[in-house]
Amino acid sequence: MKSNVVWKTNSQTQLSLLPPSYDDLVPENHPVRIVNIILDRIDIRSIENTYKGGGTSSYHPRDLLKILIYAYLRNLYSSRKIEQALGENVHFMWLSGCIRPDHNTISNFRSGKLKGKFKKIFNQVVILLAEQGYLSLKEIYVDGTKIEANANRYTFVWGKSVKTSRSRIEKQLKELWRYVETVYAEEEQRPNGPDNFEAIDPDQVSRTIDKIDQALKGKDIDKKVKQKLDYAKKNWPKNIAKYNRYEQQMGGRNSMSKTDPDATFMRMKEDHMLNGQLKPGYNLQAATNNQFIANYTLAQTTADTTTLIDHTEDFIKGYGKPPRALTADAGYGSEENYTYLHENDIDAFVKYNYFHKEQLDEKRGKQKRPFAADNLFYNNETDTYYCPMGQPMENIGSYLKKTATGYEQKINRYQAKNCAGCQLRSLCHRSKGNRIVERNHKLARLKAKAKQKLLDPEGIAHRKQRCWDVEAVFGNIKQNMNFKRFMLRGLDKVETEIGLIAMAHNLKKVSLAM
Repeated sequence: MKSNVVWKTNSQTQLSLLPPSYDDLVPENHPVRIVNIILDRIDIRSIENTYKGGGTSSYHPRDLLKILIYAYLRNLYSSRKIEQALGENVHFMWLSGCIRPDHNTISNFRSGKLKGKFKKIFNQVVILLAEQGYLSLKEIYVDGTKIEANANRYTFVWGKSVKTSRSRIEKQLKELWRYVETVYAEEEQRPNGPDNFEAIDPDQVSRTIDKIDQALKGKDIDKKVKQKLDYAKKNWPKNIAKYNRYEQQMGGRNSMSKTDPDATFMRMKEDHMLNGQLKPGYNLQAATNNQFIANYTLAQTTADTTTLIDHTEDFIKGYGKPPRALTADAGYGSEENYTYLHENDIDAFVKYNYFHKEQLDEKRGKQKRPFAADNLFYNNETDTYYCPMGQPMENIGSYLKKTATGYEQKINRYQAKNCAGCQLRSLCHRSKGNRIVERNHKLARLKAKAKQKLLDPEGIAHRKQRCWDVEAVFGNIKQNMNFKRFMLRGLDKVETEIGLIAMAHNLKKVSLAM
């Protein structure tokens, strides 16, 4: 060993008169200080009021809230790992003041005390950050992403399967009664049939089965029919009760998970195959500004179109007024959404389907399809379309069409007078009679207005910013924060969990900006 090497002194066994302060071990601009400062300024009386008092002392909810948010900021989502960090990590010790709540206390606070109350706390923090200039609530960028639920991927219920199974029971009940009728075919006195065979109510199904059984009592019946009747008595009423429970839990959805009934099966690409596998999950909708999350909601539908109004209403509820401008991609472009945004005086920079294709075709100089309904000449004064041959297509009536959300659209129908012998008929349409086109004039006007706004300088700027604003947030949550699957189950609980993620994301950005 070289004699000129100097080793640093190890003071492990050195006694000290005073122990070191944790405050000396935490850097001045460390994220844990940001969490502590901001949460000290937040009103949490809504949580404090849930404590009844009496008995032993309780950990203060503000302390538990600080611990949870800082844990999520550090990608710690397990209550057991948070408990461990409180005894090993200097920053957790400093933040908590050396209190040591166990994992049950942390878990119960997250899934119980915060349920339904965290959103107001989140809104307070966002307002505070907006006042400090980190983000603006006047212009928001909206998009959605799907996050896997904490549910079994293989125990699922499909709405169509429930309807098919119910219809099968109805069909078999009718077949059993037809068998009764064949048994009594040669007798003058026949039993009256059941009031109905609809397999809706378990008691009604049970009464129908009993009536069939009574009608066949004492008769020489087929052995297979007897077996089916015994099986029906034992299983069909409870199966109908189960189907009713499933339909009530789905609430109009097409699927659900048995282990988390609030979760819907959605296509996700966050797996090693990247092939869009169906997994139980929730559709996270986020409104961002300057890559800060201004608002979040969770939807149980796979499509983004039907989520925009509820998400914007939640924004208005949280901040008292709507944003001045809202930018979103083509997944949100619908007549109902455009109408809602217009009625609430929100500048909508929202794309519609085929917007990009239109721009690409124009850029390439591609000719428009002259026979497409969108490209036919329309005379607004006479309410008449003209086909490529110049033949007028007059209005032959209209009808109302309801969307999945119950919104009514008015569809007008126009028909050509005589397509027989037309040289362009094979290119124009393939129907047997004269051509009929259907047009939604309101949607066409809204699309034209949206296109004008999207192509003006302000619209172009918003479209460019949307890509790196909201999508970068999702990338940070899923990749940097490694949050790809919820820890909790049930819509109320996962809303709290995604709120903790959103606040952790915002506070981490604040710490990076300092």
